[in-house]
Amino acid sequence: MRYQGKITDWNDDKGFGFITPNGGSQRVFLHIKSFSNRQQRPVRNEIVTYELTHDAKERPQASSVAFVGRRATPASPSGRANAPIILTTAFLVFVAGSVFAGKLPIAVVWIYLAASLLAFVAYALDKSAARNEQWRTRESTLHLFALAGGWPGALAAQRLLRHKTSKRSFQFAFWVTVILNCCALAGFFSSPGAEALRSMLGTA
Repeated sequence: MRYQGKITDWNDDKGFGFITPNGGSQRVFLHIKSFSNRQQRPVRNEIVTYELTHDAKERPQASSVAFVGRRATPASPSGRANAPIILTTAFLVFVAGSVFAGKLPIAVVWIYLAASLLAFVAYALDKSAARNEQWRTRESTLHLFALAGGWPGALAAQRLLRHKTSKRSFQFAFWVTVILNCCALAGFFSSPGAEALRSMLGTA
């Protein structure tokens, strides 16, 4: 038997929330894995249908959850979904090309790789902490890694781990750090001391 209710509480970082059934009876636990279509992310106040089950402690929980009134997500999203991946790839190709052309010291590549690895690990640990209700990594720390050159790794973590992608304020701040980092790199090309620094770090 299927029931209908509204998602009245949802934590997207942790991937769970609660449904208030029509009629206002006891809230039902809801986990992201319970959705029939996991390509779409739920939001608060959204109407869903579900089957009712119980956990080992006889607490109600939802299964086979489906959205009501949502249009199906296209099977192969275009342009917009792939834009971050294209941007990151193009940026890394540009940096590598600049190194081979002698415009950037090879140390810059290592800085981006190291910062990206640190950023990816930080996102993974924060995702794990969110699921286990442990101490979280500060958003300012995640942004600092991105600003220091780790934004390619941070972007990969966001897409692969599905973490921090739905919080608009975080995404806005993240893309600000990306722009600032790219501007700093561009300034390196045009700064008066850039040639001397490139020579000191081992390029022509």
